[in-house]
Amino acid sequence: MAQNRTPLRYPGGKQKLTPFILEIIMANGLEGGHYVEPYAGGAGVAMELLVDGHVDHVHLNDSSYHIYSFWQSVLTQTEAFCSKISRSLVNVEEWLGHREILRHPDQHSILEVGFATFYLNRTNRSGILNAGVIGGLNQNGKWKIDARFPMNDLIRRVELIGSLRDHITLCNLDAEQFFLTHFPTLPNNSLVYCDPPYFEKGSRLYLNHYKQDDHERIAKLTQGLDNIKWIVSYDGADEILAYYKNRRKFLYELQYNASRAYKGNEVFIFSDQLVIPRRSSLSYIAHALNKNSSILHAGLPETRAGLVP
Repeated sequence: MAQNRTPLRYPGGKQKLTPFILEIIMANGLEGGHYVEPYAGGAGVAMELLVDGHVDHVHLNDSSYHIYSFWQSVLTQTEAFCSKISRSLVNVEEWLGHREILRHPDQHSILEVGFATFYLNRTNRSGILNAGVIGGLNQNGKWKIDARFPMNDLIRRVELIGSLRDHITLCNLDAEQFFLTHFPTLPNNSLVYCDPPYFEKGSRLYLNHYKQDDHERIAKLTQGLDNIKWIVSYDGADEILAYYKNRRKFLYELQYNASRAYKGNEVFIFSDQLVIPRRSSLSYIAHALNKNSSILHAGLPETRAGLVP
């Protein structure tokens, strides 16, 4: 699991957590099952698990029409999408044209919107769609616009994902709608990884960020799910910890980059029926598991939610 499988860059992207998600899948006997992301974004974890054969089917949802258009184009117009990559001019003039497409998506085809989303994601600072171009409009910065546009590698990623289209379900729903309409159809061997927009910095990182009541509503909806194994990850805001106060959780430090690299407190929250691995190959997760061992299974039957070797 060393290569990036997703063609997108994503602020706060969780692909580096894939080893721990896989350890959860294995601890719960969910290998070869279904994996679900209500907030797919770059879907880095999902693509790595699917491409490497750890799950058989992934369910991706994103409320952003831009992100949905990207995934829909990759899955249904793979050849045309790759052709657009190979013919791309990675310069400011081209960037301005794609920015205009995203400003008026209703005037363009889904392929045009999907590719414009991809183009700006690869050429903007930290992959943020409403951020400026790498290197600036005058291209006098240290890095230039093509710094994150390895054309041949991106084509390879798109082709690989396109070949797995029969193993991918894609939706463009509000997360609440996705919960209510899609979750009842999930098989028992499913794991849901819910990674909502950050509570404290969401407005800076995402076009579709949440307000406080949105976060609270999602917390209530998630915790009302019966017979579904789920994980939630967030920034470690006090409000989030309060919303999930009765759930097993632990804080850890994750370094991510959005204009500048920095470390932030993140939190993992677990459904009651989920078995949590006792150890992890990721050192910062292993430290958090060890530190919170007594909390993670306190008051819960060992067979229902205990830690496993």
